[in-house]
Amino acid sequence: MDSPSVRAPDFPDTPDWIHTGGRRLRLADFRGKLLLLDFWTYG
Repeated sequence: MDSPSVRAPDFPDTPDWIHTGGRRLRLADFRGKLLLLDFWTYG
């Protein structure tokens, strides 16, 4: 039995990305690559 394919939603346009030189990231930029997301807050 085949599993249904599930697609992750793209990143929202609202976050301010850090350490990217001002470039907005898209999920498609990482297609075929291992991606580790580290969510943290600062204040």
